[in-house]
Amino acid sequence: MIPLDIISDPICPWCYIGKANLDRAIEETGKNPFSTTWRIFQLNPDMPAQGVDRKEYLEWKFGGPEGAKQVYGRIAQAGKAAGLDMKLEAIPRTPNTFDAHRLIRWAKVTGNQTALVNQLFRKYFEQGVDISERDVLLEAAESIGLEREVVDELLNGDADRDKLIEEEGAARQMGVTGVPCFIINGKHVVQGAQDTATWVKIIEELSEALDNHQEATP
Repeated sequence: MIPLDIISDPICPWCYIGKANLDRAIEETGKNPFSTTWRIFQLNPDMPAQGVDRKEYLEWKFGGPEGAKQVYGRIAQAGKAAGLDMKLEAIPRTPNTFDAHRLIRWAKVTGNQTALVNQLFRKYFEQGVDISERDVLLEAAESIGLEREVVDELLNGDADRDKLIEEEGAARQMGVTGVPCFIINGKHVVQGAQDTATWVKIIEELSEALDNHQEATP
């Protein structure tokens, strides 16, 4: 298997779209050469713990109502093309995602990290759920095999906070300024929400290289 590090934020629409396009490529080729690890990136590292009103946030970020409308019009089109049922207008608040990132890190223990990330994407973009709320995170933790009481206790403290801050800092130092960012085998970077055709080509090339390596290995 080839390591694939996906640097993302569960409230990043392009991350959801990019992952959907990768999933479609895996389905089309019938091949998945990747061993995936999800890495932290906060779109809003200074977001208040309680989050902010979604409409006000978008208008601030994109220079007013018209800017927000244009940007999210493109996102809605890309989401539809990726086969996603994104209900962007149903999202009431933009949350702080640091605790969600802590849970994503802990999910690696169960081998269900990707399942958790997919769940957070769906909750936020399709159901308008605030994924910073404790009960939401605990329910998601239970669904992937983590113990609710243990996760609750961890969230009450500072477990892995410094490690995640360090990890995100390292990503920014290496030049990551936006997400999604896919790092293949620790050295090849695929930036942005690439389309399915691009991922099909990448997967076919990687799978061929893996097959050739296995044939050459005595």
